[in-house]
Amino acid sequence: MGRAVWQGLLAGAAGVGVMTLGEKAEQRFTGRPDSYVPARTLERLTALPEARGRRSSSLNWVMHAGQGALLGVLRSVMADAGLRGPWSSAKFAVVRLTSDQILENATGTGAPPQTWPRGELAVDLVHKAVYAFTTGFVADVLAARSGPGPGQRHASRRPGRQHHAGPPARTKA
Repeated sequence: MGRAVWQGLLAGAAGVGVMTLGEKAEQRFTGRPDSYVPARTLERLTALPEARGRRSSSLNWVMHAGQGALLGVLRSVMADAGLRGPWSSAKFAVVRLTSDQILENATGTGAPPQTWPRGELAVDLVHKAVYAFTTGFVADVLAARSGPGPGQRHASRRPGRQHHAGPPARTKA
């Protein structure tokens, strides 16, 4: 599990880095301003007074990078279990979006995505997908160094979806 934690933090940080570069490029092109919803969410989660300006920017980065790095641990656990590749990264994108929405809606700093302007929703979906696929790629590469995961070993016993294909016998470690 320790390996999954450090690999996940690394993968999540890579995902945040690539997503942030994409966001900054998109903002230059579209003129969209920075969002301070992450800072407001963190302030409310930690009972800090809501601030404006420099402190909000710092909190924005803490929440933005921290949440992305921490969620990377989950993607690393997925990869270690054998859930790798684009399908698994697509599943993880939903987890990333859900995490944002739970925190933002529970604290009252955000609104359900179906109420957002469509352009804003599309931009958010693209950026979170970039995060999820980058994080997934790094997590998958790191996990592959340890060989196939349990799910992959099971699938390789009888390729293709098979009826009555029970789990493999336990192996002694």
